[in-house]
This record gives sequence, C-alpha cells and structure tokens, in this order.
Amino acid sequence: MDLMILNLVILVYLLATLYLGYRGWKATKDSEGYMVAGRKTHPYIMAMSYGATFISTSAIVGFGGTAAKFGMGLLWLTFLNIFVGIFIAFVIYGKATRKMGHNLNAMTFPELLGRRFESRFIQVASGLVIFLGMPLYASVVLIGAARFLETTLAINFDLALLVYSVIIAAYVIWGGLRGVMYTDAMQGTIMFLGMAVLLFETYSRLGGVTLAHQALTNMAPLVPADLAAMGHTGWTSMPVLGSPWWWTLVSTIVLGVGIGVLAMPQLVVRFMTVKSNRELNRGVLVGGIFILMMTGVAFAVGALSNVFFLNTRGMIATAVESNVDSIIPVYINATMPEWFIYVFMLTLLAAAMSTSSSQFHTQGTAIGRDIYETLTGQKGGRSILLTRIGVSTAVIMAVILGYYLPGNVIARGTAVFFGLCAAAFLPMYTLGLFWRRTTRAGASAGLIGGTLVTVFMYLFVHKAESAPLGIAKMVLGRDVLITQMPWPVVDPMLIALPISLVLTVLVSLITRPPPERHLDLCFRGMKKG
Repeated sequence: MDLMILNLVILVYLLATLYLGYRGWKATKDSEGYMVAGRKTHPYIMAMSYGATFISTSAIVGFGGTAAKFGMGLLWLTFLNIFVGIFIAFVIYGKATRKMGHNLNAMTFPELLGRRFESRFIQVASGLVIFLGMPLYASVVLIGAARFLETTLAINFDLALLVYSVIIAAYVIWGGLRGVMYTDAMQGTIMFLGMAVLLFETYSRLGGVTLAHQALTNMAPLVPADLAAMGHTGWTSMPVLGSPWWWTLVSTIVLGVGIGVLAMPQLVVRFMTVKSNRELNRGVLVGGIFILMMTGVAFAVGALSNVFFLNTRGMIATAVESNVDSIIPVYINATMPEWFIYVFMLTLLAAAMSTSSSQFHTQGTAIGRDIYETLTGQKGGRSILLTRIGVSTAVIMAVILGYYLPGNVIARGTAVFFGLCAAAFLPMYTLGLFWRRTTRAGASAGLIGGTLVTVFMYLFVHKAESAPLGIAKMVLGRDVLITQMPWPVVDPMLIALPISLVLTVLVSLITRPPPERHLDLCFRGMKKG
C-alpha cells in the first residue's frame, strides 16, 4: 500500500475519532453528562463501548502472545469472558447496578459504593485504589499499541507512545464519558471487522481449521524442556494438573481476569449510562458476539502462530521472538498481505484507544468526583476541571511507566489490576447489591483486607512479581516468603478474594445493620435480598 494512502487512512481515522470526541463535548452540559453520558445511551453504543473497553491491545497483543506460549488453554478465559463478563455482568449485576445507581444518583463506581454504605471513606479509598492501581494496566495497553506501531511503521517506540497518548488525552479530557462511548462504538466496530479478517486469513494460510489444529497438536514434542518441566504438555492440551504451569494458566490468567472483570470500575459505570433494563438485555447478544470474536480469535491465532513459525522458520513462536508482547505484531507483519497489516494496525489502535480512554476517564473521575468532591464538598465546574486535570495526570503516569516497564509485561500487568479489583471491590459490590444486611464496617473491612492482602502477596509471595520487585529479597534475603509449592505460583486473587469476602460477611453480621430508610432508598424497585 502506498505510504500516502496509508497516511490518508490513518488521518481519516484520527479525524473521525476527534470528531466523535467533539460530539461528546457538545452534548456534555453538566457533571451527569461528563460522568455517565446523561444516562440515555443507546444499547448498541453501550454494549460496544463495554466490549471495546474490556478488550484492548492487552487482550489482542499481550494475551495473544501469551497464547503462543500457553496454547489453546487460554480459550477457557474466552468462556469466562462471555459467561461472567457479559451474561452475568449484564443480566445480574448490570440491572441491579443500573437501578441502585439511579436511586442514589451515583455517577462513578466508587460513588455507588460510597452512597450504598453511606461512607466517605469507602468512596475516597476506592478512588485511591483505582487512581494508584490503574496506571500499570493503562501503561501496558499503551505499550501494546506502541509496539505494533513500532513494528509496522518502523518508527521509534518512544515517539509512538507519546503521539498516541496525546491524541487520546485530547478527546477524553474534553468529551467526557459521552465522547469516550461514541468513539468506543466506532472503534469496536473496526476491531470486530479486523479480527474477523485475521481469523479467516490465518486458517487460509494454515490449510484450514482441521489441518491447522492437527499441526499444532503434533507440535507437542517441541515444547521446550524448561516449560515441560513446569507442566507444559503441548499447545492443544491443558498443563499437568497442579503443576506451576497449570497454576499460572488457571489461577492467574483464566480466573484472575475472568472473575475480576465483574468489579472493573470502567466497565461497571457503563451500566449506569442506560435508562432501562431493556437496553442491558439487548446488549447481551452484541457484547457476547463481540467478546467471542475478540478474545477467541486472538487466543486461537496466538497459539496457531507456532505452526506458521515452525513451517517458515523451523522454530516455535517464543524461539522466534522471546518477548511475547511482540509475537502477534511479528506474526501479522510476516504472514499477512500489506493491506491487512494496515487494517490491523487500525484495529489495534481502536482497541488501545477505546480501553485507554476509559481508563483515563475512570482515573480522572476518581480524582475529581470521588476524592476531591467527597473531601471538600464542592461540586460543579471545579469538579470537572479537577477531573480533567486527573485525566492529564493519569496519561502522564501511564506514559512514564510505558517507557520503563520491561518486556513480556502486557498480560501480567492486566491480570494484576483485574485481581486487585476483584479482591478490593467484588465482595462489597456484590453483597451491597444483593444483601441488605451488608454494613459500612463490613464493606470497609473487606476493602482494606482485600487490598492489603493483594499487595502483600505481590510483594512477598507471588514470585512473578516479588522476584523482579526485589523487596522480598531485600527484607527476607530470598525472592519469596514461602518457597513450598504451589504458593509461589498461586495468584494473589485466590487468597485475597476469599479473605475479603469473609471479612465483609463476618463484620457485617457483628455490626449494626444499616437504617431501613436508607436501604429502602437503595433497593427501591429491586427485589429484597
């Protein structure tokens, strides 16, 4: 494709993105418009925005590359993404969240929690967890987009990261959530079409579905010895039950991300942007098909890239590219026609922009709405100004991290934030929606306990983080506190989430129930629980 045509395509895409951000700005008149898009979002826009926010370059590039290492076992994550992240999220959590959010006039996820439990502490603390915990997740999404731009356009990684971030900041700062959701819908549509073509092109080049999967199965003897010793049995089979490889795949990648999605702040807030349950019901089909095409294709193509690299270079994908974050970009550039490389570049740009914009908007509202307004009591224009400053700060933090984070970090960084949200928020969010007896003290105990246990596990127990961070080594003289298997490879969420749940329930049972008048307001129009 001629370079001038390529530049024109990118220019049109960016202009369309900025125009939709401008539309969002024009339609945003107050805090409700900036925070929850006026609560009248079309179901297609809501579902596509939810899906496009959920699926980013971390799923396509990071987890796609991880699938080249772990194999088709990652498709269990696709199943959880659809069943938990779409069906349960929309039908069960979404309806209750929408109704309670409307009853309490909540505009952010921390505000929903804070008003449910009549607690400024919960709202501020939740905002801090989001603002301080999300930069890692935001930065790995930026890295995924910048890596593909670096590979495809042969431009400097640092420059790609900077330019990309500035464009996102422009429409998020001014357009608010409405602008974010408008652009999400467009970007989600581009993502869907790009992944559909990728799936077709991959199977075409590998001789069809049956031959491609049989070839991948036949590659089992090529599993590297170090991975085989950890339990890797091949790219179309699950690892040895209970092995380190099994624990990493199941606890960290599949369960960590598959369950954590229920408590992701930037996703929960989308349930409060629609006016009735009908929009949520209609969004289930759109969202389910979208997630299937995004994660299912990315994971399958990532695993099948091993067949391509074996046929063309005589080695598996991780031998060709040791940085798994680069496997999908290298595979696309090596096997696909030139026209599709540029189409896929737009797909990844759309995936990254849709997720990044929502991350930055969520961090900005955490500062402006959940921390500043809650602590000062001042509302209105100054709050939106602080939110915009918060967005700018979030962008800067993510860019700085993007320059310094090591390779092979995209999937890991995503799982860390999903696990943190699950442990810190999911028990009090779930019980707050469905159990009237949940108290302020119980919710606070679960929030504090889940957060502290998660941080402790990452610093001292889970080897994937504790070893490179070095704090355990400095304090204890070794990489992890507990060396006995399987603890160094058990994901922190599997420990922190149950502790958070037990703390929330037990403390709620031994403390005074919330006032009935407040509960009646929270659960107005909802079934009692």
